[in-house]
Amino acid sequence: LGGYHYGRYKGPERVSARLVWPQGADRAGVERAASATMLVRDLVNTPANDLGPAELAAAAEALAKEFGARFSVVTGDELLTRNYPMIHAVGRASSRAPRLIDIEWGDPSAPKVTLVGKGVVFDSGGLDLKDAGNMLLMKKDMGGAAHALGVARMVMMARLPVRLRVLVPAVENAVSGDAFRPMDVYRSRKGLTVEIGNTDAEGRLVLCDALEEASSEKPEIIVDFATLTGAARVALGTDVPAMFCNDDATADALAAASRRVDDPLWRLPLWQPYNRLLKSGIADVNNAPDTRFGGAITAALFLERFVAPGVPWVHIDLYAWNGADRPGRPKGGEAMTMRAVYALLEERFGGRR
Repeated sequence: LGGYHYGRYKGPERVSARLVWPQGADRAGVERAASATMLVRDLVNTPANDLGPAELAAAAEALAKEFGARFSVVTGDELLTRNYPMIHAVGRASSRAPRLIDIEWGDPSAPKVTLVGKGVVFDSGGLDLKDAGNMLLMKKDMGGAAHALGVARMVMMARLPVRLRVLVPAVENAVSGDAFRPMDVYRSRKGLTVEIGNTDAEGRLVLCDALEEASSEKPEIIVDFATLTGAARVALGTDVPAMFCNDDATADALAAASRRVDDPLWRLPLWQPYNRLLKSGIADVNNAPDTRFGGAITAALFLERFVAPGVPWVHIDLYAWNGADRPGRPKGGEAMTMRAVYALLEERFGGRR
């Protein structure tokens, strides 16, 4: 991982080290983790001018083809006819059409595992425009999508006996005459009406339609990845992703896997009394409470409304970026919690052959 170099626009400045395999090393496990990490880093590091919704879909299609998975995509106004209105609302302002990417792989009779990733290829903030400093790194706002594809790569490389599904809402949150507005109200795929408190809280909007679709099949677990809130970074910093979960057994198992493979995360609570902060006077829910407190929690509580009762669900709010070079972690895009999530899936489903 320390030898990684993103070489699309600039050659390497030094020769990469070559790995000498120790006797008894789990070479297949290392190759899974390393190749998936490279995929995540490459996708996150690619500038938004070269990675729009179409290019993100092409990367997902290439991954699907590599492993013989089924790939499909719902694009542009078809999102409305197929009832994904929140994804369409967020992405319609861009000249690059929004889309929902869908990958399916594995035996249909195997336990269902669904991964969802936030694919906002660039986030201007929309009409609630970000300032220059906060907009600078927003090419990485599709980091959740990259992580979902990275875990999918590990699962398919290992041929885990699961029925895998990956859902990625891919959009650009742009500004135009067709942009969605503060205090607009939209009806989600689930039927819940959502008042827009802030257009810069767009990630939870595209995820809510994808989570509703994911829940419709009642999988054995849903894991979503998203570069969702600055509040999570204030609470835990850039190195430790926040984990929310509606099932204590799943949360405990993921925390144990995180410690075992040295891939950190930290559980934050789905504190139900904070649902009062999501109330709207004219809709079922507001996407952005008018408070600066508990932002990571209220975002997770918003998403929880779109997960079917009884379906174990993990939401991971991560940064997907290294701010400076460190051993094994060059500056730029980074995979976080991916190895931990894979370890959980392998432990829970790997023995079912």
